[in-house]
Amino acid sequence: MSQASTALIVIDAQESFRHRPYWSDADSAAYFDRQQALIDGADQAGIPVVQVFHVEPEGAFSLASGWVTALAPLRVDAAAVFHKTRHSALVGSGLDVWLTEHGIRRLLISGIRTEQCCETTTRHASDLGYSVDFVSEATLTFAMRDARGRDWSAAEIRARTELVLDQRFARIVTVEQALAGGERLAA
Repeated sequence: MSQASTALIVIDAQESFRHRPYWSDADSAAYFDRQQALIDGADQAGIPVVQVFHVEPEGAFSLASGWVTALAPLRVDAAAVFHKTRHSALVGSGLDVWLTEHGIRRLLISGIRTEQCCETTTRHASDLGYSVDFVSEATLTFAMRDARGRDWSAAEIRARTELVLDQRFARIVTVEQALAGGERLAA
C-alpha cells in the first residue's frame, strides 16, 4: 500500500495524562523517543500526521483544563486534529470522514494508552476494512491492578495487546517497519 494512502494516528498523547494518579515516568523516555521518531519519519515520508485528543466535560481531559494539548516534549505538526469522547478515535470525532476524503486506507496507530484507546481504535479500524499497523513501541501505558488483585506491569499489558491484535486486527511493527510499509515484527 502506498505512502499516499497512509496516515499516522497519534492518539491521546496529551498533557491530561500527567494529571492522573496512575501517571508514571517509568517508560515515558522510551515512548517519547519512539513516538517522536515515528512523527518525524512520517513527516519526512509525506505521511499525514493526525492528532486525536480525548475530551471530557470536566477534569484533566476537559478543554477548560488547558491540558488537552500535545504531551511535552512531543512536537507534532498535525495535518488534522480531532477530539473524541469515546475509546475509538473513529466514533463521533469526524476522523472517519477525513480519512475517506483523503483516500486513506492504511493507518499507523500510536499514542496513549496501549490497551485502551490505541487497541480499541485498531480493532475498530480493522473491522471497517483499514489496513492497520500497530506501532507498539510508540504507545504508552501504565501498570494496572486487576479485580483479583494481580498487578500487571506496563510491559505485560503491552505484550497482551500485541498478542490479541497480531494478525487478527493489525500487524505489530516497529517504527522503522511502519515507515517502510514493511514486514511484520518477528516473534
